[in-house]
Amino acid sequence: MNSLTSHITPALSPDRAQKIARSLDLRALPRDFLDNPYPVYAALREAEPFKRMPDGSYFLTRHADLVAVYRDAKVFSSDKQVEFGPKYNHAPFNQPPFATATGVAPLFEHHTNSLVFNDPPLHTRVRRLIMGALTRRAIEAMEPGLVQLVDSLLDKIETHGGGDLIEDFASAIPVEIIGNLLDVPHADREPLRGWSLAILGALEPSLTPEQEALGNRSVSEFLAFLRELVAKRRQHPGDPEQDVLTRLIQGEENGDALREVELLQNCVFLLNAGHETTTNLIGNALISLQEWPEQRERLMGDLQQASNCEQQEKVLGLAVDEFLRFESSNQLSNRRALQATQVNGVELPAGALLTLCIGAANRDPAVYDHPEQLNLRRTGNKHLAFGFGVHQCAGLSLARLEGRIAIGRLLQRFPDYKLTQAPLRGGRARFRGFLQAPFSIGSASENKP
Repeated sequence: MNSLTSHITPALSPDRAQKIARSLDLRALPRDFLDNPYPVYAALREAEPFKRMPDGSYFLTRHADLVAVYRDAKVFSSDKQVEFGPKYNHAPFNQPPFATATGVAPLFEHHTNSLVFNDPPLHTRVRRLIMGALTRRAIEAMEPGLVQLVDSLLDKIETHGGGDLIEDFASAIPVEIIGNLLDVPHADREPLRGWSLAILGALEPSLTPEQEALGNRSVSEFLAFLRELVAKRRQHPGDPEQDVLTRLIQGEENGDALREVELLQNCVFLLNAGHETTTNLIGNALISLQEWPEQRERLMGDLQQASNCEQQEKVLGLAVDEFLRFESSNQLSNRRALQATQVNGVELPAGALLTLCIGAANRDPAVYDHPEQLNLRRTGNKHLAFGFGVHQCAGLSLARLEGRIAIGRLLQRFPDYKLTQAPLRGGRARFRGFLQAPFSIGSASENKP
């Protein structure tokens, strides 16, 4: 391991981890926690798996407890009206130039209308419409185009002898895929990544006024862009079997169409959800292979020994799920108890706010052997990176496909790729990933696949 890879995830001493765990406050997280939260999660799982936080909420770290909450969608609500009102609807962000027509902040209007932060019936209607365009056959039909996209990015990287794993590769893939699903003109896609980063960044537990203003402005600009796109699509509909935007506009066969605010905000959600998490999946995976060279060698050997495409897909499938477990793209989710209840013997009052720590649950030794080790041959991987239950990620099959194609083809093309500078983490608690990771392709690449 060279000096660049040895400090990607810096060590955190047991004493320091326990100190952070005892005083954990999501609104004031130290930098060393953001760099490596896992020792803190381990300390909490052991000592306080239902950690009572300074604001009165609960922080859950055990796999079984998260599954229990995810399963009971009738008791544990995903609706965020209560939590997001104080967070976003305060002066000056509920006043011009930030206020919407309804008098609320753009970030509040967006996040409280998106699929992930809603309960039935809105959640049911939107999810059904989206899933209708993300069938197994539809996703399989995307594979040739995805391969072509990945290869074109690798061509550019080879021309320059390297680039940035995030900017030039990992982030470019989901923007194009979601852009294709919504049929966004290629010439108009440039601002999508910036809008997505700002809007999702506003979900962090603590925001600066500058971050909040950027998030509100990004929602407003994104909506203005979408209104024009939706107007054009109403005049010239696409194929609802492949064009998600057309499908959302037309609604279901029974005429249960989305209101305009629901339509627009869930288009924003689709881009954000499909972009950030998949970017992190690909980026985290390729950087983890630098940090765990023995696993990289094993993966390369397994791919070389695979006798056909089906076996290669199986090898990469196991690897992708292990990357998702080991460095979960989305580390935190939230629920609110609608009534007094209990979870595995722990009593919770009505109105209790819960933070579900996916990153901790995915390293729970009660579920995984040697959970702190990356094992790309791990089977029976019950990770919660896509959530669980009725809110499980609607695009999980597409994300897995993007991960397999991106990681597999980069390894095949540039087996000796290496970091040339220490990668720059995003510095966020909810979404774990990197902003920059400069790299070279190493020795001469193999023949193009």
